[in-house]
Amino acid sequence: MIFARLAAVFYVLWGALHLYAAYEVYTLGQSLDPGLVQGRIFQDAWNLVFFALFGAAVGIIYVWRNVHLGHGLNLVVVSAGDIGFIVTILVPRHAPIMPGALGPLLWVIAAAFSLLAMSRGKNA
Repeated sequence: MIFARLAAVFYVLWGALHLYAAYEVYTLGQSLDPGLVQGRIFQDAWNLVFFALFGAAVGIIYVWRNVHLGHGLNLVVVSAGDIGFIVTILVPRHAPIMPGALGPLLWVIAAAFSLLAMSRGKNA
C-alpha cells in the first residue's frame, strides 16, 4: 500500500505543478494581442488545468487506495500530457531543461510507484 500512497502523492505534486504552469501560460497569453495565437495559448492553459485536476483527483480518489483502474488512468493520461510536452517543448529546446524537466521527473516517479503498487498489491 505504501507504493500506491507514494504514487498518489507524486501525482498530486504533478497536478499542483501543472496548475502553476497553467497560470503561467495564461499570464503569457494575456501579454499577446487578441487573435488566434492568444486563443491557442489560452486553450493550452485550459488543457493544463484539466490535465492537472485529472491527475491529482485520480491520484487522491483511486491511486491512494491502490485501485488499479486509477493507476491505469493516470498512467495513460498523465503520460500523454508529459510525453507531448517532452516532444514539443523540451526536445526542441523551446524551454530550458530545468525547471522544464520537473514535471516529467514527477511523472516518472509517480508512474514507477504506480507500477510497483500494481505489481505488489491487490486491486482495492
